[in-house]
Amino acid sequence: MIPSVRIVTVNWNAGDLLRACAASVPSALTGAAPPEGMALEGMVVVDNASTDGSADGLEAGAPVAGGGPPTVLRNPENRGFAAACNQGAAGSRADWLLFLNPDTRLSERSLAPALAFLAEPAQARTGILGVRLVDETGRTQRSCARAPTPGRILAQAVGLDRLAPGLFPPHFMTEWDHLDSRPVDQVMGAFLLIRRSLFEELGGFDERFFVYFDDVDLCLRARRAGWEVVHFAGAEAFHKGCGTTDQVRDRRLFYALRSRILFAAKHFHPVAAGLVTAATLTVEPVTRLVHAVAARSPADARAVLRGSALLWRALPGLLTAHVKGKS
Repeated sequence: MIPSVRIVTVNWNAGDLLRACAASVPSALTGAAPPEGMALEGMVVVDNASTDGSADGLEAGAPVAGGGPPTVLRNPENRGFAAACNQGAAGSRADWLLFLNPDTRLSERSLAPALAFLAEPAQARTGILGVRLVDETGRTQRSCARAPTPGRILAQAVGLDRLAPGLFPPHFMTEWDHLDSRPVDQVMGAFLLIRRSLFEELGGFDERFFVYFDDVDLCLRARRAGWEVVHFAGAEAFHKGCGTTDQVRDRRLFYALRSRILFAAKHFHPVAAGLVTAATLTVEPVTRLVHAVAARSPADARAVLRGSALLWRALPGLLTAHVKGKS
């Protein structure tokens, strides 16, 4: 049976990055492939109310799969990353779903080698796969991460992961060069390949996470269900990083901290979740502000102040999340 893939890309004002991403898809159909070949069910771009025209004309562009151009789903408002991913995956009959950020680009070294690796009998329990993400210079990014624990998050909130990374390892596995393949706790959602059957079994992304921690949560639930999350070093994709959120650093910080609190409410004991919430609301902004001042970055300082203010204004909803707990 020929393995098939649907590519889902969520767009929000990605500009030319989205077009470059879509234009790179045909190159992923070449190169080494599983013995029986592979099929691309299609590319679905979910546009979250972009105002820059980045998704305009994609439907009339060059074909990327199945003889047709990308399918563009346009939302009248920004539904968030998790909800848009679920929207783009709905109705797929492909074997695999590839969630691909618009600030990525594929090549012949991306999709085909990954599918060939997954076709090996030893990978029968691999449910989620990530590949090496590289920058413009070809340097490998440290994109795999550890599953968050209350202790790790509290250490990050006070900056101990920066001051003493040997004692308090950071979220991302920066000490590992990512040049070998291995099971990991989490791969980054910029390139996340998941079995469609597993995605449906898990109920997709948790839409409470507007953006950030959605991939952390999905990988954790997959591993708890008995599947492996694997980093495959034999394939690679270009990733710019913060390609769409750098323009709104205050909201980026707000959503990152908000999602952390929601993750803690869902997965941690209520006492631990309360400590994480308290530290995120009080200690974390001070730590970030001190860092911004030490770096002499007024822009970062303003982003911290604005993002923290947004977080405090969202506090009633976050407290409701603690009441709902693990639901």
